[in-house]
Amino acid sequence: ITSTLDAGTVVGALNSLYPRIDERAKCEGIEKIKTLGDSNMAAAGLFGKEPAEKNALLLIRFAKGMLKDIEDFNAASNVKLFMRIGINSGNLIAGVIGKTKFVYDIWGDTVNVASRMESSGVPSRIHVSESTMSLTNKFIAYTEPVAMEIKGKGIMKTYFLR
Repeated sequence: ITSTLDAGTVVGALNSLYPRIDERAKCEGIEKIKTLGDSNMAAAGLFGKEPAEKNALLLIRFAKGMLKDIEDFNAASNVKLFMRIGINSGNLIAGVIGKTKFVYDIWGDTVNVASRMESSGVPSRIHVSESTMSLTNKFIAYTEPVAMEIKGKGIMKTYFLR
């Protein structure tokens, strides 16, 4: 999109959309980690003792809300944006490293797989790992498994929300 629009239009569009997502994250109790280019990283359950199932459901609700935010944005904007969403569940490492420009970040296999769910996903769909599907399948309807080659992991069973 940045190759077809001027900088002011792109920044204006993102400044219209991102406050909606930021407010949704705040209301849902989602921890926004960072925005990197056209990617937005967020997590649930970093500071609490909630069960993994509840955190996975929270992230799915947040993801559905983001898709609604994009839909509402697109209905009112000349700039049309699309989002791929990837979710994975599991342990991770969190913290601040370095001595300058402190940034809270998260690392680990769980984060890498979530990123791969996003990058191998489909616009306007929520793509989840088997671990997230296993935690939430009592409450969420999923497609049949889709076997995908996931960079650094090999073939993995993945799922899309119906």
